[in-house]
Amino acid sequence: MKQTPYAMLALQAACAEKGPLCVGLDTDPSYLPPEVIRMHDSPADAVLAYNRALVRETAPSAACFKVQIAYYEAMGLAGLRTYAETLTAIRAAGIVAIADVKRGDIADTAKAYARAHFEGDFEADIVTLNPYMGFETLDPFLEYVERAGKGAFALLRTSNPGMKDIEWLPLAASAGGGTGDCPAGTCFPAPKSKPIPAGSRVLDAVGAGLEAIARKYGDFSAGGCAPIGAVVGCTEESDARALRDRYPDLFFLIPGYGAQGGAARIAATLLDRAGGTVNSSRGILTAWKKDPSLAIKMSSGSLTLDEIVEAAARAAFAAKAELVGAKKALLGGAS
Repeated sequence: MKQTPYAMLALQAACAEKGPLCVGLDTDPSYLPPEVIRMHDSPADAVLAYNRALVRETAPSAACFKVQIAYYEAMGLAGLRTYAETLTAIRAAGIVAIADVKRGDIADTAKAYARAHFEGDFEADIVTLNPYMGFETLDPFLEYVERAGKGAFALLRTSNPGMKDIEWLPLAASAGGGTGDCPAGTCFPAPKSKPIPAGSRVLDAVGAGLEAIARKYGDFSAGGCAPIGAVVGCTEESDARALRDRYPDLFFLIPGYGAQGGAARIAATLLDRAGGTVNSSRGILTAWKKDPSLAIKMSSGSLTLDEIVEAAARAAFAAKAELVGAKKALLGGAS
């Protein structure tokens, strides 16, 4: 299949050029000082002003921005306007916008979700998806991959402790012995797929399905990456190398770095092969709270929007430097 200029390839190129940092705009109003919120007509307006300034000032350090829709839904209609305007600002800056929506439904509902997040007011370049209702949930989004060059990250091994409740459950001995005969044509194991080894987990079945989907878009062994990637958190070190080596052609969205406790060295392992982008949200959004140069202004309640944005920009630069340094250390200092 002829390769289309997919959003995922653009993101991979941006990470190679600028570093792997993804700035997460999970911007809750509580992350802003009260005095900054009071300068605007509503908390949603304050968040929008902050987001626009963050996009402008952290762009030199950011390969992409990820916008978590839940924080905006929680602010009601005004919040959804802020969500839409934030996506517009990111894309207008020529930077890849990831909508963190984790959709995962079937049939016409899935089609509506795909239309909502790949067209119109909420249009993004890449979305996050939850495949645990089956791979047919991905199909409407994949239509936009083929038609409009969009992309998707499907949950594989997430960063939360509770992921072990389901993702780490062992597969039955016969789980990998089916024929791959499903309506979507993407369920595991697909023809010529790598066998799922004994001792595998639910997440390994998901990974096999994602590999089967990726192969529909070409052979990426010589470079590039598939237009569908995987969400793999950097809070668990025990299987990071195994996951990276098992799915060499999948570009990873890597949450958990920073505030969730994920280490740069684990992220660096996951950045090998096809690579990935490492998300940091609170560590950047609330950097002003830990900035000693702002201590007096914090205590007097006189912080300005410009000052908290500058603190975020410094934190983004530092995060990028740490991630790039960890990757170089993993490679033994090779450039």
